[in-house]
Parts: sequence; structure tokens; C-alpha cells
Amino acid sequence: MLLALLVGAAVALGAGPAAAARLKVTWMHGFAAIGTPAKYDEVGVIKIGPRSARNVLVLVPGTSAGSAYFVPLAQWLVAAVKGWQVWSIERRENLLEDQSMLDRAKLGKASPKQVFDYYLGFLADPRIKRHFRFIPDSSVQFAKEWGMNVAVQDLHRVIEAARKLGGKVVLGGHSLGGAVVTAYASWGFNGRPGADGLAGLVYIDGGSFPAISASGAQSQLQALQRTPSPWLAFGNISAPFAGIFNATGSLGALLAPNQRSLGQQFKDLPASLKPRVPVTNLAQYGYALNVKTSPLALRAAQAHLGRGVAMRALHGLHGWDGRGALTPITRYATMFSGIGIQNADGTEWYFPARLTLDSFAVGNGIANPAQSVLGVPATMGGRLPHRLLIYAFGAALGGQGVLADARLLARQSGIPARNLTLLDRQATYAHNDPAGAYPHNVFFTHLVRFLKRVAAGSTPGP
Repeated sequence: MLLALLVGAAVALGAGPAAAARLKVTWMHGFAAIGTPAKYDEVGVIKIGPRSARNVLVLVPGTSAGSAYFVPLAQWLVAAVKGWQVWSIERRENLLEDQSMLDRAKLGKASPKQVFDYYLGFLADPRIKRHFRFIPDSSVQFAKEWGMNVAVQDLHRVIEAARKLGGKVVLGGHSLGGAVVTAYASWGFNGRPGADGLAGLVYIDGGSFPAISASGAQSQLQALQRTPSPWLAFGNISAPFAGIFNATGSLGALLAPNQRSLGQQFKDLPASLKPRVPVTNLAQYGYALNVKTSPLALRAAQAHLGRGVAMRALHGLHGWDGRGALTPITRYATMFSGIGIQNADGTEWYFPARLTLDSFAVGNGIANPAQSVLGVPATMGGRLPHRLLIYAFGAALGGQGVLADARLLARQSGIPARNLTLLDRQATYAHNDPAGAYPHNVFFTHLVRFLKRVAAGSTPGP
């Protein structure tokens, strides 16, 4: 059953099963953050594509997203455009995750019920003795310093490793990852902007936010220091539950799609995520994240997954009607489960609130008062190289704003308009459809063209 699923998923992704099985997180030394135990000063990447390829597209996930999120897109991409690898960033906070039972299930050594009981079932059933252990907030207070400086410095290690291959390096980011892209491009490294070592930037429904005031930055920083938890609550769901719900739900949707939903029967799953009729694991997962039924608080987690819960029941359970989907639901579940990859999934269980706060100091990469308060020296946004190519795609959350940010970034550095590829699909693409839509994907089509254009250009300077 599991082998058949892995083979089927690999075919749907446009890659062979052997390629899927070889994927793993490669860890490298990261930035030595003040107060952080050395074992967490690492940054990881999942490398997709032939080792012989010298060009690298480095992708930064958005808020609460992990490296596996980009894997289906990356596999499709390296099959369509030759000479490229894709490196998907696995941030240091994912070292805190307990992936042990998920890994067993991916190898066929644990059932979806065993996975559910390990991560969630024990909360309602004290008879379950072997289970997930929560990390006390008091033991990870150092993560309150995991802001933009840590993210950019970790990313710099990855970019430098990619550049050693001798080809072009393009940096892209989804959602909040777009703010990280602007921060990196305008960050000063030995007096030169980070963009000097890049051939292009890609913004996927995310970019810079308008900079907040110095007083606003100060008050929010003080509030964070007073808050017990260093972690962001995603969609009003506190850490690590948003990640656990997604990891277990997506894996259950793939391994046991037609069994009665375990999540629907769990009392602590928010009622807004539960259908009113008994459903399968696949239908429960679709209902929670499809644009038609997912709550507004989870807008950043949504995609066009199909019509919705099937009208008719089979053996007392309603399945999923995926007709008309932009993003096939099994592809979406693959993105978030990380099936075929050990010790990684597509969600960050622990996302540092400090990184979100610091994103509001980046602005357009020009010095502003909030940057000095938060220690975000993204000040070289007027000195980006003129040869830089920029691709910005607006979907449901960013829309025209993503395109406007890209235009401003180019204009202030004198980058010609012909270097920009700008597409707005806010009316038709949900926030996660750019990475998930298949086999018809406007974002993907133009990304292939963009990377071919980058490859044809001159090599960036040192």
C-alpha cells in the first residue's frame, strides 16, 4: 500500500520514485546566534535536481511553512528546465520538531492511528503512554532572538554554498519569505548588498511590508519579551498544534484516504475545521484547507482543492470531490506531509514571532527608524545591481501589492523595467496555488521562462 502510494505520488509530481526516495535535509553550519545552544545554529536545505546542475534556485518558505512545501514544485521545475537545482530552506526551528512517528509511518512501520495517538490521541486517552512531549516555553526563550538577522545570516551560508557550484543563483520566497528575499537582497555583506551575489529575485505572493514606526517597533518588541512563548500562533492555533494538525492530517489523507477521519473525531480540533457530516481522512483534510470551506483565519493556508465534501456517502462516509481543483488535494497533502522524506514536513511547528516582527522593519530595503530598534540593517535597497532580474507573482493575499513592491525595489536601484516579470492572479489563485497548482499553473510557466532568461544572462560578479 505504502509503496504504491509513493510510486503514484512520484509519478504525479513528474519524478521517478527513486528520485523521491533520495531526498533528505542537508544541514550546514549556520549563524552563531546569541544565547542559542550550538546544536541549533544550523540551517538545512532539501536539494532537488541533478548534482551536475550548476544553477540554483533557493526558495524560502513563508510563515509556518517547512522545506517539504516546495518539493513537488521543485521536482516539476527541474524536469522542465535543464541545468538547475532547487534548494528549499529548512529553518533552524525545525530542529525542535519530533518527527519520529511520522518517519515511521512514511516507512510503512506505523499506521495513521498510531501516528494520531502519538501526537494527539494521548491528550484524550491517558492509557497512551508512548507519546509526543511538549517543549516548555521556558526552555526555548533564546528563540525570541530568532529574527531577521538570524534568518538572513543562515540564508547567507546557503547562498554561498550555492554560489560555489559556479552557476547562477536566484533567491525566491513565498509569503513572508518574500520579505526575507528583500531583506537579504538589501542586507550589507562587507559593504555590498546581498543581491550582488544573485542573478534574480522571485516573489511568490509576498514581499516587503510597509515599515512600522520606531515607537511601534519598540512596543511590539517589549510585548514579545513579556510573552511567555517565543512562537507565533498560526491562524489562531498555538504552536505546535498548527504543525501537528497539518502533518498528521496530510499524512493520514495520503496513507488512509478513505478511512473515517481521525481528526474529525478529535475534540480539540477547532469546530470550524470539521464538516457537519461524517467524512474520510481525505475529505477532512480538504474541508479544512479548501478556499470554499476553510475559515478566514487560515486564509494563508488555503488552496483551490476542488468542489468540496462529496454530496453522497459511501459506506456511511463522505469522501472528497476534487473536480475543478487548481491544486490536486493529494499534491497538497504531499507538500505538507513530506512523504518520501525523512525528518521533514511542509509545516513549521514552531515559528518564531520575532521573525514576523522584524519583517515589518525591512520596508523597501532603505534605512528607516524601526530598523535600528530591531537590528535589521536592510539598508542597501538603492544599490542593487542593474542586471538583476525580478519575477513577482501576486495571488490571493498579496495581489497588486507584490507587484508594486517589486517595481519600487527596481526603480530605486535603477533596474530597468524590462528586467521585471509581473503577474497578478489575485482573483483566481489562492495563496498556496502558485506552489501547488498542477498540471496547469501560470506561475510555473512564467517561472520556467524566467529561469531560462537568467541562465542566458551574464554571470554575477563577486
